[in-house]
Amino acid sequence: MNFGERMKILREKHGYTQQFVADYLKTTQSYYAQYENNRRQIPFERMVELARLYNVSLDYMAGFTNDIKRKPM
Repeated sequence: MNFGERMKILREKHGYTQQFVADYLKTTQSYYAQYENNRRQIPFERMVELARLYNVSLDYMAGFTNDIKRKPM
């Protein structure tokens, strides 16, 4: 599974629209859609924001693990 697919699955699992997530990231829906379609690489800072929004680890977001739960620090 690529990063865009993972982002889309998380977004849909939480019942969010692309517009909601774009607003959260302070960008446009069309710009955000390019992340999900793997047409634009997402900056690290935005990946961190998405990990916080979905309460998952950066390792999960990046595809290094399939363990969706974030580990306490």
